[in-house]
Amino acid sequence: MRARNKRRPPGLVNQPRRKLLGVAGGGIVASVFGGLLSTAPTSGRSQGAAVVRWGFVGTGSIANWMADVIQSTPTAELAAVSSRRLASAEAFAGKHGAGKAFDSWAEMTAWDGVDAVYVATPTSVREEICVAAAKQGKHVLGEKPFASLSSLQRITAACRENGVGFMDGTHFVHHPRTAAIQSGMSEKVGWPWSVDSAFQFSLTDRRNIRFNPELEPMGAIGDAGWYNMRAAVEYLSPDIELRTVDAYLRRDPETGAAISGGGILVFDDESTSTWNCGFDSGAVIMDLRVSGAKGSINIDDFLGQDSDGSASYLYRSGGWEPNAVAETVKIESSLPGAALMFEDFAALVHDASLRERWMHASERTQRLLDAAWNGALKNERS
Repeated sequence: MRARNKRRPPGLVNQPRRKLLGVAGGGIVASVFGGLLSTAPTSGRSQGAAVVRWGFVGTGSIANWMADVIQSTPTAELAAVSSRRLASAEAFAGKHGAGKAFDSWAEMTAWDGVDAVYVATPTSVREEICVAAAKQGKHVLGEKPFASLSSLQRITAACRENGVGFMDGTHFVHHPRTAAIQSGMSEKVGWPWSVDSAFQFSLTDRRNIRFNPELEPMGAIGDAGWYNMRAAVEYLSPDIELRTVDAYLRRDPETGAAISGGGILVFDDESTSTWNCGFDSGAVIMDLRVSGAKGSINIDDFLGQDSDGSASYLYRSGGWEPNAVAETVKIESSLPGAALMFEDFAALVHDASLRERWMHASERTQRLLDAAWNGALKNERS
């Protein structure tokens, strides 16, 4: 496998986050979840794993940003890109140093020069490409959300049947802050009886595909609400089952797209998750609170991290007494969550025993998302 020089992707300047979020498409994700990417090595999470040769399907804003992320990731190489227009693929390849450009994702997934495929397409066409890639023996990283749980299960079934790994494109779960909170949950929080989360930002460009219900049927609930659902999956007790759901949505009067949503999920252990998401907020909100009998954890940017790769949370315990605890805990990391996602993906390529964990997390998240969406539709019709 050829050697290559890793170039440092451009860091995000310290502009107000709302201004950054004005960028359409995947630039929203880059702005919120970015931070300055460091070329420092990771702490051994993928030692022994060979470099994964990636083929990208799609050349939009999120694909461009992820191609930059790859440059900081020791175990990832951008080998190819495909687009419906060859000129777009060639321009993308030239910009990011991909070795080969295709005007057919089917041809690229069949090419033996890629080990894994990143599918950065609209939700409505994601299943077909992910399944086809798995059948070609390629590991699959799929942007989220998915069209439905049944659609995602067809993808994961194809991956299982063909002996390849699957992961969704959620970044925050790969940052060590998430693992640190999970490992300290029993001591700091106790039984987590409540997870409350909000992800809101401003998206006003109706040309964006998120305003197209045919391409992105769930709108803001799928795009931003996915993270609310994943927070419940990551921070509530594992393997609990959803008992009841109540949800609401608001639509854009011009396009009919769902531009905001909110609701409550109630689980069979009596824990709850309240959530809110939207494209029409006057400020960027990425808040998370996990509550239990021993204390609470608060994060005001649960999807991002600082420019040095670190991320923090606030731990509170006690009441109004003078000895109550209010402690900020900083979790160091040499790379942000997006880069660590590629590191973790390389690990699952190398070690098949790691794959089921990621598939299960994706399926649980989509199951909650479907329930929230269907609950909102039910209330909309009533």
